Amino acid sequence: MAELSITKPGRTRLRRLRRTRALRDLVAETTVDATQLIMPHFVLPQERGSVPINAMPGIAQVGTQTLLAQVAADLELGIRAVLLFGHPESGGKTPDGAAAAAANGAVQTSVERLKREFGDMLVVITDVCLCAYTDHGHCGVLDDGRVANDATLAPLVAAALSHARAGADVVAPSDMMDGRVAAIRDALDQTGFTDVALLAYAVKFASAYYGPFREAADSTPASGDRHSYQMDCRNPREALREAELDTQEGADWLMVKPALPYLDVIRAVRETSTLPLAAYNVSGEYSAVKAAAANGWLDEAAVVRENLLAIRRAGADQIITYHARDALRGKWL
Repeated sequence: MAELSITKPGRTRLRRLRRTRALRDLVAETTVDATQLIMPHFVLPQERGSVPINAMPGIAQVGTQTLLAQVAADLELGIRAVLLFGHPESGGKTPDGAAAAAANGAVQTSVERLKREFGDMLVVITDVCLCAYTDHGHCGVLDDGRVANDATLAPLVAAALSHARAGADVVAPSDMMDGRVAAIRDALDQTGFTDVALLAYAVKFASAYYGPFREAADSTPASGDRHSYQMDCRNPREALREAELDTQEGADWLMVKPALPYLDVIRAVRETSTLPLAAYNVSGEYSAVKAAAANGWLDEAAVVRENLLAIRRAGADQIITYHARDALRGKWL
């Protein structure tokens, strides 16, 4: 049998720069570090307490003092930004979600305490929405069973202003009502909060990946769903229109949510916008990894690292992720 002639590689051997971890790190094109991570928190209207969220292992609803201790520990890891979601007092859910703007609400109290304790060491971002405060669980007020876009703007503005008064660095409307960015920006500017930044949930899809969040925020709709105001997953071009409109209305910063199923959208928004771009690695993405790791099906550290790098590689400047603390504490990045 004739000997096979196998052509050998020429001068170019791409494996040379993959030979050691140090070499791979030196030439890495994409990196993730603590300065790019934002840690979400679910705050309760009480001083202390920690209520584990069954669907999100390692994450809990926390009281204000507990939050302060968590944030202090996270700062030691390098996490310098938080995103706050609140819960109303018992019995505080109403049709109009008015408790979202309460001066003594969980978010408002937490913002004030965090800024007093940590000052400019910490960037405090607040979610602006009504879903956790309405008795029907929708992100706006209802009119004959339908979410009324324009009637929802005033309570959203009131909530954003209450966060600004408490000292929030950034307000982040997540409701997906048309025109809410302009309404909030105008109100902030007219009331002296011109320095408060606005992070728009510009591209927020109606997604099954939000499932565990419903438990965390107690925000499951009592009836219907959110498809009439959150985006259709089939429409990437519409995502660009949403991002462009929010930019025109005064957004300082854009977000795509969820992250991993929409890497193509993150890339498209990145290529068409010069604004900073965040991506939300949402609850379902987090819980899926946790469940698979708990069953021994995945290497959690390796998968989290790969997922976060994929989000950055797609074009996100910042990543909102429940993995932030574990990833940094475990040195997974």
